[in-house]
Amino acid sequence: MQQIQAWGVPAASKPLGPMTIERREPKPRDVEIEILYCGVCHSDIHQARAEWGGGIFPMVPGHEIVGRVARVGAEVSRFRAGDLVGVGCLVDSCRVCAPCKDGLEQFCLTGWSGTYNSTEMDRRTPTYGGYSTRIVVDEAFTLRIPEGLDPAGAAPLLCAGITTYSPLRQFDCKKGGRVGVVGLGGLGHMAVKLAASMGAEVTVLSSSEAKEADARRLGAHDFAVTKGGAAFERLAGKLDLIIDTVSAPHDYDAYLGLLRPRGTMALVGAPPTTIQLSPFSLIMGGKRVAGSLIGGLPETQEMLDHCAKHGIVSDIELIPIQKINEAYERVLKSDVRYRFVIDIASLRS
Repeated sequence: MQQIQAWGVPAASKPLGPMTIERREPKPRDVEIEILYCGVCHSDIHQARAEWGGGIFPMVPGHEIVGRVARVGAEVSRFRAGDLVGVGCLVDSCRVCAPCKDGLEQFCLTGWSGTYNSTEMDRRTPTYGGYSTRIVVDEAFTLRIPEGLDPAGAAPLLCAGITTYSPLRQFDCKKGGRVGVVGLGGLGHMAVKLAASMGAEVTVLSSSEAKEADARRLGAHDFAVTKGGAAFERLAGKLDLIIDTVSAPHDYDAYLGLLRPRGTMALVGAPPTTIQLSPFSLIMGGKRVAGSLIGGLPETQEMLDHCAKHGIVSDIELIPIQKINEAYERVLKSDVRYRFVIDIASLRS
């Protein structure tokens, strides 16, 4: 076992701080990665504070990881030392169930291994995330980062990027289609960039009038302030697809009214309470509400390649690890545009 520097929480009520964790030595099919950057996802905060229950402590968060291959096992064929690679939300799955065989590891029927706050598939060994200097991952769950992408800006693609890319692909975002994006935060700003790159006409729906300039800079063709009813009247029945990124309770029926007949509203935000909507919002127009998680390994690699082709990375604020507790509080205040990324070099100093 290796002793690795990290930052994490010893318990749910504690701030993040320095700690030492153990990583396995690379097995024959493992890739050892020297981590360069790790994005800060809102779910890191939920899990570090045990807000979703079932936290495994001590916990080292981080599932938006970009780094360089340091070592490979004897049977590794896809990577070699020096390659720029990424690790997202998954580090293993059963690999034999139907979803896994179809490249949908995120729906593994026996339960996948999360990058942190989880266990290896032995269901005993805890996993630790990217707020650390190194990680060891099976090559099957290691992603290639195209060299054309800025490594720091690419880190959030491993979660925020694939979370928004997947529903755009599932629900046929295409040239000339009309896509609405609800909320312009870490997820929403990626949805705008990706939908625009696919040729869609993008409308951002936001409660903040101050975000219009950013929305248009990111690629939006239209912007609507959702306070009051004017936007809902103007856009009624106009959208083919809505990507709803908001994690606070809101009026789903109102947004369903913006869809054309047989349109789809895909939920990627997760409010803490049960959502409510009228059946007639769906029946009258044959509309759909769908959920989307992340993507499997093939789709995530497809997303990274798409981003390289179109020059897409996340808008980030790069921080040293020593500012991570401050960053958590700023995320809760929506005081970041649009994703914090940790420079892991600061952890080594």
